[in-house]
Amino acid sequence: MSRDWMKVLIIYDSVYGNTERIAKAVGAAIAGDVKVVRAAEVNPTGLGQLDLLIVGSPTLGGRPSPPIQDFLERVPGNFVSGLKVAGFDTRYSSKFVKIFGFAAEKIAAVLEQKGGKLVSAPAGFFVTGKKGPLNDGELERAGGWAKEIVKQDG
Repeated sequence: MSRDWMKVLIIYDSVYGNTERIAKAVGAAIAGDVKVVRAAEVNPTGLGQLDLLIVGSPTLGGRPSPPIQDFLERVPGNFVSGLKVAGFDTRYSSKFVKIFGFAAEKIAAVLEQKGGKLVSAPAGFFVTGKKGPLNDGELERAGGWAKEIVKQDG
């Protein structure tokens, strides 16, 4: 498949709207058949053929949100086996948050355990506090991250 045209699914959950904004910015930066869908609206066994799966979540207690955790648990391993995958999260800087870690790394680890081929290091996008808003420049950074992922595809 050409790098210019991909079938991409971006699955996210968002509590305060920040992760949704990042997911949509990532989707807007990728050419092709791109769907951006909330995790609760997806049947992980009926996703069809994809070139790339991106999963994003807010970081809650060092983990992805419950809807993303549920989605990841229900994704059949044979679906992601060999599929290009990436994970991202929204996070804020706090000593307590740093102790527990972030959602993106956990998302990427699960996708890799199920056979996915990680095409980018897990990405974190920063908010100013627990509820946000996003830090200045994060939407643009999300678009740049998405373009780098597509460049890795080849």
